[in-house]
Amino acid sequence: MNEAMSAEFDTIAEWTAQVAIDLGPSFRVPAACRGSGSPAALDWLIENLELARDEPLLDCGAGVGGPATYAVQRRAVRPTLVEPERGACRAARRLFDRPVIQASASALPLRDESFTAAWSLGVLCTMSDQLALLSELRRVVGPGGRIGLLVFMARSTEPFEKPEGNHFPTADSLHDLLDRSGLRVSAWRGANELASPPRQWQSRVEAVDAELSDRHGDEPAWLLAERQSDLIGRLLADRVVTGELLTLHRG
Repeated sequence: MNEAMSAEFDTIAEWTAQVAIDLGPSFRVPAACRGSGSPAALDWLIENLELARDEPLLDCGAGVGGPATYAVQRRAVRPTLVEPERGACRAARRLFDRPVIQASASALPLRDESFTAAWSLGVLCTMSDQLALLSELRRVVGPGGRIGLLVFMARSTEPFEKPEGNHFPTADSLHDLLDRSGLRVSAWRGANELASPPRQWQSRVEAVDAELSDRHGDEPAWLLAERQSDLIGRLLADRVVTGELLTLHRG
């Protein structure tokens, strides 16, 4: 993983965990979902994946564990987190005491067909080998299982400035990847069509951001991650890139 991605998912992940712990329990899930899932997006995935109580859920590229914990709160699933960055793994354990496996999404150390549901949120565009990620998800989810994705997708093939380490698929290339991996779309929704986060949730995210900036605003890792965040924010605002929610099944 390059320097920019490591700054966000290693160094800043641990800073985020400490800030959330200091601010209090109600800040932990919103802090840990920064950049990877709004409540409306997570609710859409939970509903369309038909997650059930005690169901094993794989969170592939889990970050610091916020989305998985949100799913526990909503449906009492049993999550397993896989995350490549050591700092994020440590942060997830500190915040939520969840089992976390440090591994790449392109080579999951999990048995074939060992889950009935999986999701991977905002991960595909960070992978150079995107087919490997989709193929691994298909391998570990058994027949009849469901897979959820949040994909940041380029609206055209025209060149544009990208955040470091990002490889945005287009709609055509995403459909091709899904076909090649043997996955079929069950449902598809643009993230921008969903409701904004509740004010209380957003205020907690803003409080975490402000505290992170106060504590670490002059440090290189924070400045690098902020440049990345500002650029993806502009791309989304200008609809050069869109967030897309998909649920999939094995073909």
